[in-house]
Amino acid sequence: RSGFSSATGERAQSEASAERRSLGHMSKPSTGALLLALIPFAAMCFSVPLWDRIDPMVLGLPFNLFWLIAWVVLSSLCMWGAYRLERARNAGRLP
Repeated sequence: RSGFSSATGERAQSEASAERRSLGHMSKPSTGALLLALIPFAAMCFSVPLWDRIDPMVLGLPFNLFWLIAWVVLSSLCMWGAYRLERARNAGRLP
């Protein structure tokens, strides 16, 4: 075998380790971030008996459709909150 494949393999390994270093250390998410991420899931999946009806109409939509659309929008807010919480924790401002 030629030295080319060995040099290519070493270069690929060093690039991979440089990429791992640039990504930083991945830590477990905080409990608060996990809870914020689970709120939309629970609101859309486990609350079906509470909103499984057509009446009342909200903004011209059946209530069940309005509920799901509202939680799609609110999911973004929950994910933003989880992101901010993790960013603050990783910056050392929160324990």
